[in-house]
Amino acid sequence: MSAAASIGPGATTAPVTPKRGYSREQWESKLDNVKVSKANLNALVMNYLIIEGYQSAALKFAQEANISSSVALDSIDDRMQIRAAIHGGAIQEAIERINDLNPELLDTNPELHFSLLRLQLIELIRECTASPNGDIQPVLSFATTHLASRAQKNPAFLTDLERTMALLCFPRDNLAPQLAELMDPSLRRQVAARVNEAILEAQGVMREAKMRGLVRLWGWAENALRQEKVDFPSLDLKNIA
Repeated sequence: MSAAASIGPGATTAPVTPKRGYSREQWESKLDNVKVSKANLNALVMNYLIIEGYQSAALKFAQEANISSSVALDSIDDRMQIRAAIHGGAIQEAIERINDLNPELLDTNPELHFSLLRLQLIELIRECTASPNGDIQPVLSFATTHLASRAQKNPAFLTDLERTMALLCFPRDNLAPQLAELMDPSLRRQVAARVNEAILEAQGVMREAKMRGLVRLWGWAENALRQEKVDFPSLDLKNIA
């Protein structure tokens, strides 16, 4: 008995959609047919260099491509010095550089200011807990002077401050996950990214490079094609910054 007959009288089977596919040559040919102007490509590259902080490359590219930028390219170095200071744990230096660059930035962004001050507190805790007899007085003094009054006015700030001060109560090598993440260097990178975005926004520049958005859009399009059972040579997005 055939498979169709075993289904039963009157039953119908769903039509099988033939799988579509493209060879690499066919796929690249389609991509080549998408025309993008040189001016748009130059603007895309320049946008990426500015937002990601490649000052020397941006200056050189602007000269070679004969294009101008609405952002002062000299300010890129200021942002990168601030980012480097935060990555290195020099939070006071970063705050001073931010105030030199834009005196109103932290005053108008209390969440960001608190995040920086809390990160500075974490660095003090890191220093005092590095040895068994570390002095906790600088930690207590800093928390009282710079964070306590802010935390009293904002429940979220208070929760963050209490969690940070709990670092003093446990050995560094035996912290609960929610405390260990405060000591992880990734927190510095997160705060540095927020600072960079805030500076860009204050300068009237988008917070993220357009190229990153295009990469996400490409990934979405590839997923849509896979759901439609289309076979095509995919792009390895993991290797794209």
